[in-house]
This record gives sequence, structure tokens and C-alpha cells, in this order.
Amino acid sequence: MQSMQAPRGGMMVTPHYLASRAGRDVLREGGNAIEAMVAAAAAVAVAYPHMNALGGDGFWLLAEPGRPPRAIEACGRAARRADRHFYAGLDSIPARGPLAALTVGGTVDGWQRALAIAAQWGGRLPLSRLLAPAIEWAERGVAVSRSQAALTAAKFDELREQPGFADHLLIDGAPPSEGALLRQTRLAETLRQLARRGLGDFYRGELGAAMGEDLARLGSPLRGADLADYRARKVSPLSVSLKAGRVWNLPPPTQGVASLMILGILDRLPPAEAEGPAYLHAVVEATKQAFMARDRHVIDPAFMAIDAETLLSAGHLDRMAAAIDSRQPLAWPQPTDAGDTVWLGCIDGEGRAVSFIQSTYWEFGAGIVLPSSGVLWQNRGIGFSLDPQARQALRPGRLPFHTLNPALARLNSGETLVYGTMGGEGQPQTQAAIFSRHALLGQPLAQAVSAPRWLLGRTWGEQSVTLKLESRFDPEWLETLAAMGHEIEKVEAFSDLMGHAGAVARHPDGVLEGAADPRSDGEAAAL
Repeated sequence: MQSMQAPRGGMMVTPHYLASRAGRDVLREGGNAIEAMVAAAAAVAVAYPHMNALGGDGFWLLAEPGRPPRAIEACGRAARRADRHFYAGLDSIPARGPLAALTVGGTVDGWQRALAIAAQWGGRLPLSRLLAPAIEWAERGVAVSRSQAALTAAKFDELREQPGFADHLLIDGAPPSEGALLRQTRLAETLRQLARRGLGDFYRGELGAAMGEDLARLGSPLRGADLADYRARKVSPLSVSLKAGRVWNLPPPTQGVASLMILGILDRLPPAEAEGPAYLHAVVEATKQAFMARDRHVIDPAFMAIDAETLLSAGHLDRMAAAIDSRQPLAWPQPTDAGDTVWLGCIDGEGRAVSFIQSTYWEFGAGIVLPSSGVLWQNRGIGFSLDPQARQALRPGRLPFHTLNPALARLNSGETLVYGTMGGEGQPQTQAAIFSRHALLGQPLAQAVSAPRWLLGRTWGEQSVTLKLESRFDPEWLETLAAMGHEIEKVEAFSDLMGHAGAVARHPDGVLEGAADPRSDGEAAAL
């Protein structure tokens, strides 16, 4: 397990060590948590292209001591041309290729929104400094990680013919091996242009116009006008009060409300004194209740019939908790979605905290890399339906449902905690594991993050909806859960299926504690 405790200078956790060090170095130069996060976000887009990119979306939670947390929604809407007539003759939106690239990539404008808040926090480092590590590593090359090598090989047949993929993310037409040096020189030029002209150039400048032309030429419904119109938004985060403290997450169209519902339900069940079958059963059953409510209600908030706050009301949480049988599981045939994401967390020396997540949805998103910019584009919009009567019917300007949801907590002990993970359906479940193990069972973050995990449903392209548990769990626990009626599937130890999680805590005395997931290539980096 990769963990660290440090004095009060600041700490950065990401799923790739280069991104962690990029953020740490900004803190060392006097930058604040937001500035460090932008540096790390740019760096991880270069170092982990299978999980995120500049053409993806992002979400932020930001908190100053003594003030309510704030949130930024940096997710793109469906293109003006993206309607069922554009996809005439198809039963569904293709998962890869230009037709899968139908929503604006919002993450870069999210960086810009966040940096405006960073200036209010006294931020002073220029954008050129924040993007410098990403520019250097894109130009000189980064050693391909184990997970990138494995996923490129696994998805090779569906990605190799996508426009730009072979030119930018393969080596001599083949999947790169672990440790191979991958250069992304065109992306380096794009980052250098952003550093020179500002992040707005991605949408409303020369770069945005060129990318709009690329997208149109390749056959995407996106155009330069869609990029030019885009603005990330400040939104009000959702929260739930628990016996241990208060937890915040993002509102719809994210599944942040599901992560909060799980914790709110658990708070109403008999407390677990330690991990065991009863604890696992309780979390899994709370997850089922939360997911059913999420799937009934959570979409673009403009199309929701109820306010998300209703799902977190005491009465609603009470009813969901009462529906849980402590002796047997609820049948679970629900289909779920795959996803690919990175979570990054930072707390600076002043106690200002950032929980951030950015994603291209599936691994490598739509699989297209734009020739003018070297930017990989997301496929988040494939969750829309071409059936006009569907709950998520495709309409121009509509927000897609998002699995992304970074978390932040303030515990009654005085501790501030940021935590999160990649992994689609697994995100709320892993968040529940980290929070409950650390805040309720008293485990150190390194133990809470690295301990065996579970996954109800599928992620990373898995089709089964079983309860998957890593092989490191006590075999007797698995036997007990199976005897209760859970459909158990054992997976390898430290499986990528369980996501790449991380967490940073600031204790009441100012000492920082952090942990990066041993399933990832990350680290906790501190001053």
C-alpha cells in the first residue's frame, strides 16, 4: 500500500505518480490546492490517457476552512445537431468513433472556473507554470503504465481503426508495452498554446475552431459553435448529515446523490464494530436501495420530476433503510454501465481542500484523437437513447448522466477528508468502503484504501451483475454471504475492476494523511 503522513505543508494524491509530483511541486512553490490540482489534472491527462483526457468532463468540490464547500460542474452538453434524425437508421448511438463523440468536453473550462476561485484564495502562479509538467511529459514522453498497456491491448480491435488513435496512442501500429516511451507531441503543442493564449482558446479561440472543424470532418455532430457556447458552471453541492459528520458530493446529472444515499442508509442501520459479513451485507444492500432510487430519478436536472434533495430527506432515507433485510439480500438483476475516470485529491498548508474527478467515460472514450490538437474525445453521450420516449432520450443541449462524483467530508472530530475513485458503478461503492472503514471503523487511510473491495454489478466492460469480491477476503466471509443468498463471484487480488481510489485527510492538528491505491500507478506526495 502507498500511504504517507506529513506535517502541515500540503499533500497531493492521484492515480499516477507524475501527476502527484506535479501537484506537490506547485504546493512547494507556494501555490494553493486549486493551482496544484490544475497542474496534476493536466499531467494525468498526459500520463493516463486511457482514463481521462482534455476532451473529457470534470467535477470539482472545493472547500476553505470555516466556509461551506463549493462545486463546479464541467460536463458538456449534447451538440446542437445531436438528435435522433442525425442518427437515423441506427438503433443506438455507436460506442466508439466520431458518432460517439456527441457531447462537448467540459474539463478544460472547469480548470478555468476553478482558477478564478484560486485567485480569490491568493493564487499567483501563471498558467504556463501549471501546465509546464504536462507539456514536458507530452513532448519528451511518459513510460506507459501497466493499466494503459493492458487496456490498449484488450480494446485494440475496436480502437485501432478509430481516427487518430493509431497515430497518437499506438507505437508502430501496435499497443505499447508497459514501460514503453509514449510521446504525444501534438498534445504538447496544444497545451503550450493554452499556456500562451489561455484556457478559453480551447473553446472560443483558434484551437476551438480547429477542433470544431476536425470533429465535423470526421462525422461527429459537434461543431465549433458548440464549443464556443460552452461554459462550466458553479453549482450547489448536495450533502447529508451523518453521526460521524457531514459529507458533500455533486448534484445531478452525476450519481453523487447515490453515494450520499448509501452513507445515509448505513447511518440508520445497526453500526458495525468491525469488518465482516454483516458489514459487507449492509453496504451492499444500502447500495441496491440507493441505485434503485438513482435509476428512477437521476438524469439531467432540467428533466427530473423531483428535486435531488428529496432523495436525501430523512423520511426517504428512513424508508430505504427499513426496506433492508439483515438476513437475506434483495434480488439484483439491474443492468449497469462501464466507465473510466481519474480521481485526484489535494489539501494545502492552509487546510483548503479539493476533490476532483475527470473522465472520458469508457477507456479511451470515443477513441478518436483530433489531428489538429492531439486531443482524445469522450463518449459520455452514448448513454442517451434514440427512443424519444426514453428517460434519457437524446435531445440537443441535454446533459448526459454522469457516474463521476468526487466526495468531501468534515468529520465531527475536526478532520477534513477528500476521497474518490474511478470505476463507473463502483464509484459510490468504493466511496462507501473508504468512508465507512476510515470514519466509522477507525482504519488508517492506507488500510481503508488498500483493503479488499467489492463491486455490485459491472464496470470496465464486465457484463455480469454479480457481487464481485477480491480473493483477499476471508473465505469464511464469502461462504457466509453466499449462504445468505448473495451471488458471489471471486476476482483476483488488487483487481482493476475495483477502481483506482485515493484519499487525503487533514487532522485537527494540521497533520496530513494520504493514501494512493496499490491498484493504480499513483502515490501520495507531500511537502
